Amino acid sequence: MKIFSGSTFIKKEKLREAGIQYPIKLEYYKIIHEDEIIKLNNARFGIHIVKTEYKKENIEIENKIIPYLCNDEKKAEEILKIMKENEVTPIGVEDILQDFSKKMIFI
Repeated sequence: MKIFSGSTFIKKEKLREAGIQYPIKLEYYKIIHEDEIIKLNNARFGIHIVKTEYKKENIEIENKIIPYLCNDEKKAEEILKIMKENEVTPIGVEDILQDFSKKMIFI
């Protein structure tokens, strides 16, 4: 099951600094594994990040799914909150998770 956790548009200042002239929306979802065999150290919760670029010519969508992240729902929600606050994109999610695990913050 996938549950919407929040969304945000990347701040215009950040987009301008990167030379981007179109809006980018980020959506964050919590994945809950209920009925299947739990994998990877009993991890029941994952995350899904969707990046939507609203270009003039077309809309481009990029996804990243980390299906098995942790076994604590509150930790999964905290991770998603931090990612939303910091506007983490699908391409950056694995680096952020590595930083979390190095600091032993969540995972």
